[in-house]
Amino acid sequence: MAKKGQIFSSYSLDTKKKAVGMRLQGMTKKQVATELGITDIGRLKVWMRKYREHGDSGLVDQRKRVQAAKEL
Repeated sequence: MAKKGQIFSSYSLDTKKKAVGMRLQGMTKKQVATELGITDIGRLKVWMRKYREHGDSGLVDQRKRVQAAKEL
């Protein structure tokens, strides 16, 4: 659960693809997180699951699309 005042990080699609590629090449989650500056190692697990289920389209952040549609 989010804590009051917590700041969330967002990552570009390119960073997510790079992280997934590094994991598929055999790097550990910790190595990938350190090299790409990812603060939450658990995010890598989520990205890998989404990539396996949906491919590259699974890495696209769906939340931004919903917000943009509501503004129209």
